[in-house]
Amino acid sequence: MRRRLTVGLALLRVTGMAAVVLLLWNPVTARLDPGDAPPLVLLDASLSMSGHGGRWREALDSARALAKGGGRGGGGVIWRFGSSVRAYDTLPPGDGATRLAPALAAAAGRGGPLSIVTDGAIDDVADVPPDLLRRARIVQLPPPPFFDAYVAAVDGPRRVAAGDTLRLKVSYGTAGKTAGENAGARGRGQGTLALYLAGRRVVSRVVALPDSGTVSSEITLPPALFTGSARAGWQALEVRLEGVAGDSEPRDDARVFVLEVSPPPSVVLLASPPDWDSRFLARTLSDVARVPVRTFVGSEPGGGGERGWRDGASLAPVSGADVARAVAGARLVVRVGDPAKFDRFSAPGAVLTWRTARGQEGDWYVQLPGPSALAGALGGIAWDSLAPAAAVSDLALPSDSTAVVVLTARLARRGAPRPVLVLSERAGKGGVGSAREATVAAAGLFRWAFRGGASAEAYRALVAALTDWLLAEGAGRRERFAPVTYEVPNGMPLAWRWIGSGSPRDLAVTLTAGGTTRSDTLRFDATGRAELLLPPALYAYATPGGPERGVVAVETYSSEWRPATGTLRAQAGSAVALVASTALRERWWMFVIAIAAFATEWAWRRRQGLP
Repeated sequence: MRRRLTVGLALLRVTGMAAVVLLLWNPVTARLDPGDAPPLVLLDASLSMSGHGGRWREALDSARALAKGGGRGGGGVIWRFGSSVRAYDTLPPGDGATRLAPALAAAAGRGGPLSIVTDGAIDDVADVPPDLLRRARIVQLPPPPFFDAYVAAVDGPRRVAAGDTLRLKVSYGTAGKTAGENAGARGRGQGTLALYLAGRRVVSRVVALPDSGTVSSEITLPPALFTGSARAGWQALEVRLEGVAGDSEPRDDARVFVLEVSPPPSVVLLASPPDWDSRFLARTLSDVARVPVRTFVGSEPGGGGERGWRDGASLAPVSGADVARAVAGARLVVRVGDPAKFDRFSAPGAVLTWRTARGQEGDWYVQLPGPSALAGALGGIAWDSLAPAAAVSDLALPSDSTAVVVLTARLARRGAPRPVLVLSERAGKGGVGSAREATVAAAGLFRWAFRGGASAEAYRALVAALTDWLLAEGAGRRERFAPVTYEVPNGMPLAWRWIGSGSPRDLAVTLTAGGTTRSDTLRFDATGRAELLLPPALYAYATPGGPERGVVAVETYSSEWRPATGTLRAQAGSAVALVASTALRERWWMFVIAIAAFATEWAWRRRQGLP
């Protein structure tokens, strides 16, 4: 007797096939999952938490209590945040900034309760995503209000020659309660700016204090202050604000300014007529050569006569005799403008002539022609991407065999190339030895530096290579790295930049402060930047066997010591559940349904004798 298919067998087949189709499709379902992550507490570890009236001990107790409560994952987690985000420890606050955005970004993917313990003064509140901030419970522990007078900044030249007049711009101000709000305070309307050198007070002046905010004043140091061999080298000046009644926080009353004093100017730059080329060249020379650069500009339309020169820094009139003496004592003389106006100045050392006048105008594109003493330093420059020179002068090559053409240029990238940079050597004074010379016949190369980026680095590389070659590969120090800033506030890292040739590499460095020497390693990243986080002190740094020498300072000052208006307010926060996504193939019971349906159908069909 032939069996017939039943409704049950059809249902089993449909169920099995539907399960297979769904597994092949593999749809994803989402649901809200409160998660089992433990509570996360972000603890403000900036210096303001231990400043005047800071409540660090209360903040520690609050963070521990919040970490213990809630969550199915056991004990909570505490992160410290400030200038960076790191694991919890009980060390006193030491960060010189309060940045919350990186900590919240790191906590965004975690479930569980989120809390923030802070005094409310956040530096980057504008960068914090509002949705992340609404999620967090905020415990605010503001310090009591107080009055503070401070020195905000000191600006001035980094390198001076002995006998120079030094002018420093000092920014100072007040914050917090005003004189009328602070009971019993008298005489807060003024204070004394005092400058100390090697612990000795050398200059002081009485200044008026603003009711709030920051103002600036100028302090002039006499030329005799840096006269004598004892003052040569690196010096650290300290500017203090003294005699302010009611000042509750003394740790921000002083700033340090580091500068280098050299007996004679090592490089003298003459500019006649002065132009943008001379301005950018003077700035770059001071940076790459890292020796004092003295600039004189011709103030007369016809050129620098006997009384037609001015100091490039102060624009004070300078006699031709003073210019001649500076040129005679310089190791490198740079002449920018019309070379005919500098013929009467005798330069016994190296000479760089940069012709920016009387050239043929046009778009002159510079290119590297071939092997030379500077080819290694200039080999990595993308010459086709640089801005063209504005003009090129006729350059007659010396008849001797020492002349080498380093760079050429073509008008509109067509025609025969013309030399724009030539290196040569001449007999030294009295026929003894030799002196190096370089001539640049292109005007408008300052546009490389003006553009910034890779173009500015090309200009810097060109000036650095010329300086090193002219100063006989060593007088310019050939340093491989230099400080980004010579002073940093308390709690912030000292930053260094790679200025040597080749790719950045790790270098050992020794730092000496107060008779104690420590060794460390500068680890430069791909951008040529390295950082060291050090305690407040004045450090003399050096590299074993290398030319790098100098002084850097980690100050006691920090803007975190000042009273600040809270940018965060206490809030309860909102519980946030994470969205959990699950694919159908991750559910084991779907495979059981498919297997069971097909197995049952097969057994039923066999029982009824169906194929």
